Amino acid sequence: MIYPHGLESLINLDYLFVNQKIELLEAFTGWETKNKYVIMNNKGEPVFYMAEDSGVCWRLCLGKYRACEFNIFDKNQQQVLRMVRPFRCDGCCCPCYLQVLEVYSGNILLGSVTQEWSFWRPKFYIRDASGQPVLMIKGPLIRFCIDVIFKVKSLDDEHRLGMIRKQWSGFAQEFFTVSDKFGINFPRDLDVKIKAVLLGACLLIDFMYFEQEA
Repeated sequence: MIYPHGLESLINLDYLFVNQKIELLEAFTGWETKNKYVIMNNKGEPVFYMAEDSGVCWRLCLGKYRACEFNIFDKNQQQVLRMVRPFRCDGCCCPCYLQVLEVYSGNILLGSVTQEWSFWRPKFYIRDASGQPVLMIKGPLIRFCIDVIFKVKSLDDEHRLGMIRKQWSGFAQEFFTVSDKFGINFPRDLDVKIKAVLLGACLLIDFMYFEQEA
């Protein structure tokens, strides 16, 4: 089987740890900087490095709702993925204009994450390149001071296949820095393209529910 360039490292993985790098300028001044992440395997070894690409006006004026792209690089500094998030309003206020994030390898669409309208609990679909849903993500009522788990489920809602966990880091880390930590669990034999889209779902969830307001 031929895999998209750079995604071979995801073949035998069933877990990714996503660690947002702390930006001291943002922590001490409130100045919204570009997000950066390190993606590691379950041994703590770096797999990818990820950097946000967005305009300063988008970050300062629109905060977590900003349009942006994420460029993902391997350990050899070769770009392997590009994730595109257009500007969207809050889904509760504008259910016809919900959140979406598309995942590309070069110029080839691998799949997307789409928010589904829900008044109480977050809900998303993981879609393949043709736009067909393949997985569903259901979140809890968002609470703080605990780990927050978003369940990755089959489309019929019968089987839990994985999860995206926002890890509670303690009061000092959560309230005095801008660093978020996530764990992503999925079936080992899942298509690597869908694993990449789940990584995009983690980023979208981080922006929507855990990014500091502008």
